[in-house]
Amino acid sequence: MIRKPKMVLIDVDGTLVDSVPDLAFCVDEMLKAIDMPPHGEAEVRHWVGNGVERLVRRALIGQLDGEPDDELFNKAYPIFMELYKENTSKRSCLYPGVKEGVEYLKESGYRLGCVTNKAAEFTHPLLKDLGLFDYFESIVSGDTLDKKKPDPLPLLYSAEKLGVSAEESLMLGDSISDVKAARAAGFQIICMSYGYNHGVDIHESHPDVVIDSMLELKQLL
Repeated sequence: MIRKPKMVLIDVDGTLVDSVPDLAFCVDEMLKAIDMPPHGEAEVRHWVGNGVERLVRRALIGQLDGEPDDELFNKAYPIFMELYKENTSKRSCLYPGVKEGVEYLKESGYRLGCVTNKAAEFTHPLLKDLGLFDYFESIVSGDTLDKKKPDPLPLLYSAEKLGVSAEESLMLGDSISDVKAARAAGFQIICMSYGYNHGVDIHESHPDVVIDSMLELKQLL
């Protein structure tokens, strides 16, 4: 059972937004620019969820774990960043039920914050372009603080900023990183079934509840 919270913090990629189409486009264009074969969207989908630097490292070695050559990374990363600045929201879209879910939370009086590992230079334009920016009282991006999820700091910082205790807080995410951060912060955690969790079923991370659509929040809360 979920206790009724005062504040809900929501993740971006894989929770609010399917950003893989843009990320995959940028990964593949970056690879072509350095004479490496592209991976395609299905492959890139498994690598998303720990920020773009980690994504680029995975793309360069073609797998989830491991490290590319430093020289190769230093050549590729700036190319990706330039591409992503131009393609932050060209192909990305809100998941079904997201706009209605966020509107429901806002109208019901919940304090809303956003906590993502995506850098602020991409997070803010993306949320603005997709019409969600103004719903959030607080936005903590991957480079706002010294640590990011799965560290609890971004969640605890957001709670302090909005004057809410951890016991009165709920995290809404899609990955094991969100579950770990929420557990460490003492938050309740609801996960979306459809997000990015490196191909692993999110049920295995044991969040409090797993839902298929943010419309289900009406019944839960």
